[in-house]
Parts: sequence; structure tokens; C-alpha cells
Amino acid sequence: MHAHADANHTSHASGSERRLLIVLGITVLYMLAEVVGGILTGSLALLADSGHMLGDVLGLAMAVAAIRFARRPATAGKTYGFYRAEILAALVNSVALIVVAAWILYAAWQRLNGPGAADGRVDALPMLVVASGGLVVTLGAVALLQGGAEKSLNVRGAFLEVLGDLLGSVGTIVAALIILKTGWSTVDSLISALIGVFIIPRAWGLLRSVVDVLLESTPRHLDMPRIEATMRAVRGVESVHDLHLWSITSGFDAMSAHVRANGRESEEVLHDLVSTVRDRFGIEHITLQVEAADHADDGACCVADPRCFVPGGGPRAYVGQTGRPH
Repeated sequence: MHAHADANHTSHASGSERRLLIVLGITVLYMLAEVVGGILTGSLALLADSGHMLGDVLGLAMAVAAIRFARRPATAGKTYGFYRAEILAALVNSVALIVVAAWILYAAWQRLNGPGAADGRVDALPMLVVASGGLVVTLGAVALLQGGAEKSLNVRGAFLEVLGDLLGSVGTIVAALIILKTGWSTVDSLISALIGVFIIPRAWGLLRSVVDVLLESTPRHLDMPRIEATMRAVRGVESVHDLHLWSITSGFDAMSAHVRANGRESEEVLHDLVSTVRDRFGIEHITLQVEAADHADDGACCVADPRCFVPGGGPRAYVGQTGRPH
């Protein structure tokens, strides 16, 4: 079962890495173009978007590094391996997105309310040309990353950054067209502020998802009561307790539970439970302890329960059975 889950995750990670590398290359090139364009035209929207792209470059590079690091084999000290490296990369990405959005809002506020704000001049034609090129680049990047964003928080972080770039390019094009038509350069700062406002809630949503994984919360796509009811319906199962669901990393869910049998052979109950849970809910990493009807409830206590400790010693140990698909 471990090998099956690892193979699925590794195959997905390889495809994600290729897409991330392509997006990283084109993002670096266009970020440099936007920096030059923003300085030459005086456009805050272009400079704001290039600052966001710098965050993208760092985030994309970190996402690629996390995927490669996660391939390292498990060790005695890290029995799950290094899968959480991708989650840590997503954590840093989400925080970086919030920081960049805050900087964009601050810069727009300064431009709108600072001394000489009304005298700001923006060279709209070069700004339009650079932003149009950015739109083409980011459309390609969004298409490359969209599929992987549904399966990996790491890729979702990169996708949200690129999506922010797409909005930035569209906003900058709109600002350039308005300036060309009306000469109202204040719209440049207003558009950059809208970009910042757009980024924050999406970055916050990513951060919440990352924290859920790090806190080992029940994955949102899994219904614990339904899983427990399904397990209780398996022939030979009398009760289910100590049920836990969590994610090792995106797309790699795990489950453990104690199951009390009502007389049927433990091996048969174990096999049917693992097959049922795996097929209906897609959970590959399953650890179950099947207990006889008269089994003492040793494993159902928590660390705070005095029954979990022996005099003069540490926590009481117990040996469970690990379910593996046949």
C-alpha cells in the first residue's frame, strides 16, 4: 500500500515539476522586461506587477525545489519521508503573496496621497506594450498550472501567484488604455490597488489549507461520519473507535482506526475494511487495529488518560495490524 501511494504521488510530482520549470523560465524573462518597462514609463502598475513576479520567481523556484526534496527516501528519523517539504513551500508562498499584496496597497496609497500625487505622469504607450506581452505570457502559465493546482497545495500556491500576474497584466492594459484616452494617470495607482485586493483573500485561503495540513486536520474532501458508517457496515465489524484522518501532503491522505470484530476472522475483516475504504474514499495509507470482542480497550485512550501510563514508566505500547491492499 505504501508503494502504491508513493508511486501515484511521484508520478504527479514529476508532471508538476516540468510545468513549474517552464513557467519559472518565462516568468524570469518577463519579470525583467516589466522592471525595465516600469522604470522607463513611470508606471506603478507595471512595477507592482514586476514585484509580484519577483515573488512568483522565488515561489516557483521553491516549489520546484520542494518537489525534488520530497523525492528523498524515508529514514528512521523521518518515517514519512520529506513529503511535507511541499507543504512548507506552499506555506512560504502564501505568506509571500500576502506581503506582496500589502506592499502593492501601500505603494498605491502613497502614490495617491503623497506630495505631488496629482502631478504623476505615466508613459501609457510603452506601458500598454509591456503589459500586453505579460498577458500572453501569463495566459500560457495559467494554462500549464491549472490542472496541477487542483491536486497540490504547492502547485496551487504557484498557480495563484501566476493568476495574480494575469490580473495584473489585464489591469495594467486597462489603465494604459484609459490613460491614452483620457490622460487620467491616477487610474494606474487605482488598478494596482485592485490587484493587491484581489491577491489577499486567495493567499489567505491557501494559507488556511496549508495550516490544516500542518495541524493534521481532517481533509475537507473526506467525510469522517460517512467513512465511519461505511466501516461499521462491513460484515464482522461491531464498532469503530479512535478514527483519525489526515493528509501527509496534497493528494496523499492517511487513516488509522481501531475496529472491534464480532467473531469473524480478523484477517477477513481487515481485508474487507481496507478494500472498502480504499475503493470508496481513495485513501491509500490505512492502518487498522482489529480487536476481538473481549479485547481490553488499551489503545482507545489518549495521552492525558492515566490508563495510558504504567507506574514508573512511559506510555503503554500496543501492537496493531496494518491493512495493506492485496
